[in-house]
Amino acid sequence: MDKTVSRKHPGAAPGTVIPKLSADERAAKGRALRDQVPRTSHAGWKPREDRRDPVELICEANAGRMLQLIPIRLGRMSASPFAFYRGSASLMAADLATTPTSGIRVQACGDAHLMNFGGFATPERNVIFDINDLDETLPAPFEWDLKRLAASVVIAAQHLELPRSDAGRVATDLVREYRERMVDYASMRVLEVWYDRIDIQKYEDRSADPVVMAEMRRRIAERIEAEKRKTAPEHVYPKFVSDEGIRPRIKDEPPLIFHPTPDLAPGLESGYSEALAVYRESLPEHIRTLFDRFHLADLAIKVVGVGSVGTMCGVGLFMASDNDPLFLQVKEARASVLEPYAGKSLHPNHGQRVVVGQRMMQSASDVFLGWTRGMNGRDFYVRQLRDMKMSAIIEDWDTGLLRQYARMCAHALARAHARSGDAPMIAGYMGSGQTFDDAVGEFATEYSSQNRSDYRAFIRAIREGRIEAQADG
Repeated sequence: MDKTVSRKHPGAAPGTVIPKLSADERAAKGRALRDQVPRTSHAGWKPREDRRDPVELICEANAGRMLQLIPIRLGRMSASPFAFYRGSASLMAADLATTPTSGIRVQACGDAHLMNFGGFATPERNVIFDINDLDETLPAPFEWDLKRLAASVVIAAQHLELPRSDAGRVATDLVREYRERMVDYASMRVLEVWYDRIDIQKYEDRSADPVVMAEMRRRIAERIEAEKRKTAPEHVYPKFVSDEGIRPRIKDEPPLIFHPTPDLAPGLESGYSEALAVYRESLPEHIRTLFDRFHLADLAIKVVGVGSVGTMCGVGLFMASDNDPLFLQVKEARASVLEPYAGKSLHPNHGQRVVVGQRMMQSASDVFLGWTRGMNGRDFYVRQLRDMKMSAIIEDWDTGLLRQYARMCAHALARAHARSGDAPMIAGYMGSGQTFDDAVGEFATEYSSQNRSDYRAFIRAIREGRIEAQADG
């Protein structure tokens, strides 16, 4: 019998013939890759002599953004080395491209720092834990996501002023959790991997300190109850909307929420009819029926996050009736920061790239997730503005809580990579010992020093007037 099958595979050209091998054979192929790229080669970080000025790379990432919002983006990044790291995905992408890679590709997040994980509600109204920001998603080496996540944990530990030794141990433990979870996924049936999800309310970790686990569960329960109240229509609507005019209108709170001019948003005069039609076609047919019950009442620009500040991000108010609102977030989708190093997206619309990557990596996605293109030529993706989306609030965490959260992120990342990539091959490459854990943990620790150095250069550029930064509070 022919042992090959033609099927799509992350990073492979359409129609590529992929060997149909057993799980054991794929794991053996992963182990064989160690001869070409030893696991110890992932250890440490040393910048190349031709490494570009980090400030220049950050400024290049501002190209195409709304000029009046760029100082706010830079101001948010200037708050701390941790905030700087969150906003400098393009800088680390350039660095990761110079590091050894196994050659095993997955659908990568592209910006897998720990603040891009969290809880959100599924269409069935369960609350799960998963990656919740995939603006940079693209097929790429699995190590890139893992290294960015591990480094983010070390930088977060430094932000919290935890002992240096604790930071290194948490990073290594994160990698171990990823590796062990990948071993589990490698032994599961394909559909078991695809259906697996992390129920945040039932989450258990047998390696956790019972006291830390109890505290984590208490905080999760409190956050879920708070988000239920905050995302209820009777809470969101009066916060964002004024009913004083003829029709409901989103409240302006410049510079963070404001209505665009026709020059800024050419579709304004037509009520964005063309873009909405394209978005509607991107939805599954049964969701179109649901969407058709709403009509656009208003749309405003809304500044979000750190890395997205300055891009065309907005919030749309849709109404089914006087007391039946739907808020949709419209986010500009630009080329992934990984694209110069991992290859261009196969999708003609970057909004479609984000949506397809999100559906591939997340165990459940928003029912209104879709994409469109504006009259200004910009690509967008659309999802609900708030659907019990919960990101971590880390400011009072100790080492135990950071370790537990890092392990949850590692679990979610392994599950996402196992859905799109070859879990047995990844598990085979990493192996059953601590060699890979220690190597990536060492990289994370040393790269955190690079981040701090880059942050100092960034702050120096602000003080010297090379770039302008302003607070938005």
